[in-house]
Amino acid sequence: MKHIKLLTFLLILFVGFNIDSFAQETLPPVTVASVNYKYLRSVYDNNAAQPVKLLEHRAASYDVKESEYYDDEYEGYSISFYLPNGQVLATYDKEGKLLRTAERFKNVKLPTAVRTALTNKYPNWSLTKDIYLVNFYVDNDARKLYKLVLENGNKRIRVKSNEAGEFIEK
Repeated sequence: MKHIKLLTFLLILFVGFNIDSFAQETLPPVTVASVNYKYLRSVYDNNAAQPVKLLEHRAASYDVKESEYYDDEYEGYSISFYLPNGQVLATYDKEGKLLRTAERFKNVKLPTAVRTALTNKYPNWSLTKDIYLVNFYVDNDARKLYKLVLENGNKRIRVKSNEAGEFIEK
């Protein structure tokens, strides 16, 4: 029994090394360079809705130099990215660095922290509309804001919250 386990272990070890060696010989080298890592680091939120993540990823990975409108004489470019419930207006320099964004999304899934804060502070109210706004500037942290419309019978209120569920007074 010990011999079978030892043989199995050696076989797995031998096959594993051969597969690794084979894979390293056949795959071309990959170079990953992110010009817009500051943007991604500033706006990324694991709890964000899928459309938000999708458009932010598009904005971060957009290559100005590959655009048909690229001309190295221009100092900057404004590019818009759209989905039915969201949009990102991004400004890039001529090297492709993302300088700033203005992002707006309608009726996206709220992060758990915001939903929990809403149910705790407004227990008998229902959410009827939400707008998620993100403003990014290259040398500052991103500003993220949820504008929410709540209803209770024929009463209606508007509240603002950050992504941590902290309410912002006017």
